[in-house]
Amino acid sequence: MRPPRTPGYPGRVPHEIRSLTVLPAHREDVELHTADGLTLVGELARPLDVEPAATLVTFHPLPTHGGYMDSHVFRKAAWRLPALADLAVLRFNTRGTASPRGTSQGAFDGGEAERHDVEAAYEFATFHGLPRRWAVGWSFGTELILKHGADPSIEGAVLLSPPLHRATDADLDRWADFGRPLVVLVPEHDDYLQPPEARRRFARVPQAEVIGVDGAKHLWVGEPAVRRVLDEIVAHVVPGQAPLPTTWDGETSTASLTADQ
Repeated sequence: MRPPRTPGYPGRVPHEIRSLTVLPAHREDVELHTADGLTLVGELARPLDVEPAATLVTFHPLPTHGGYMDSHVFRKAAWRLPALADLAVLRFNTRGTASPRGTSQGAFDGGEAERHDVEAAYEFATFHGLPRRWAVGWSFGTELILKHGADPSIEGAVLLSPPLHRATDADLDRWADFGRPLVVLVPEHDDYLQPPEARRRFARVPQAEVIGVDGAKHLWVGEPAVRRVLDEIVAHVVPGQAPLPTTWDGETSTASLTADQ
């Protein structure tokens, strides 16, 4: 792994990393195949010139409310973290979900048949030799991890804005028995689960670390919120690589503006 970045080579003016900044990475369209015969579409982003230090297997927010593989926190993770933290980032659309990448086969099943999607993502990461795999879920994606994601192939999980609507105490108990790290980022002003209640609910998981984020909301809108999320993910997955730099002194590109920017 490279040491933490120290931007500022002589004669080169660092670029501020903004909302639409895309840093260099090897990016490829991929397909995941489920045990019940579906093809799911996705993208894998990897560092350009080194092997990944670790891998994020991401699970997006609720597709019936606009969640998909390009939901902004995960899109920005794929744009930045391969270059800034040597992380591989796997994003994909769960069954029946559409994005500019394409539409995954099947139909939304409220988090039940999606267990096959979770398995397919883990199997893809394992088969392709992606190292030190961590599951990262946001909102509905946290429910998939809690219900179906306690698998020996991952080192731990990071949950962003868990609503704990579909996940039950039995699912939390399963994670307690699983024993792997569980990092829970809870916005102060979340619409569904706020830090005091989250600490009470997750108390059944001894290894859970609940982190309340002052001023944040469920959708993590704005660069300060996104940077806090990415810093926390990196700090737990590759200790010593956070906080991430806010400038980049190499080549960059700028993405097109989208509705959830």
